[in-house]
Amino acid sequence: MNNIFKVAPLPDTQSIMDTREIKIDQVGIKDIRYPISISLEDTTFQTIATLSMTVGLPAHEKGTHMSRFIELLELERKALDQTQFKILIFEMLDKLGATHGEIQMEFPAFLTKTAPISGVKSKLDYDVSWLGSVSEIGEYTFYMSVKVPVTSLCPCSKEISEYGAHNQRSILCIKVELDDEMPMRHLISIAEKNASCEIYGLLKRPDEKYVTERAYDNPKFVEDLVRDIALSLNSEKKIKSYCIDAENFESIHNHSAFARITRVKQSHPIRKINN
Repeated sequence: MNNIFKVAPLPDTQSIMDTREIKIDQVGIKDIRYPISISLEDTTFQTIATLSMTVGLPAHEKGTHMSRFIELLELERKALDQTQFKILIFEMLDKLGATHGEIQMEFPAFLTKTAPISGVKSKLDYDVSWLGSVSEIGEYTFYMSVKVPVTSLCPCSKEISEYGAHNQRSILCIKVELDDEMPMRHLISIAEKNASCEIYGLLKRPDEKYVTERAYDNPKFVEDLVRDIALSLNSEKKIKSYCIDAENFESIHNHSAFARITRVKQSHPIRKINN
């Protein structure tokens, strides 16, 4: 039904002049949950993402138009891959009339894994984060991070015990600054192959025997985890910088063991990595 009443123009308070002469580095919306379609190499899946979207605000402008961030999300668009994510950020700048800004998007990705012996398939969830930003000079920067659950087994416990060794579930977090697109599966694979053993959603008895013995034959301190991952990342030409976190949820202590390595590749200019 059409509105038969005429609505008088409403004042646009955000667009009035501000006289305090202080620019704002970031302003926008934070932690909005929104359904997103993600294109993942050979498949597309739906997920619920948490997004923060901000732009820089010049000193003379009183405010930004918060509703335009939501309008941008409501537009029909292709499933997001790393290319489409970059396009989304530049669309945001154009819609908000901004020269610089950033979008951070965090989402769970459920990937199908195959058990090592029985071959049964199951899904395992990984936390993924994309962070794209455009600087005031128009330079685009992209970070991707993955949180990967794995198994770690203590080398000291194995060495000093007559039988057995304590092991635990661990979380490996890898955050990389990329020069070019990289499949998130590849980053997840780097984490898993450098653990004592990867984990699975579903295991049969032959699989359980395999992963138990695999971990026992491949003990890793938390220090080993981050160092081995660093060696793998050092050989990746697309990576400009990285931050690796490893946290072991100790099975014989009421605390976690933790290690971190942060590096900037020498062939690239130094950038600060915000965690």
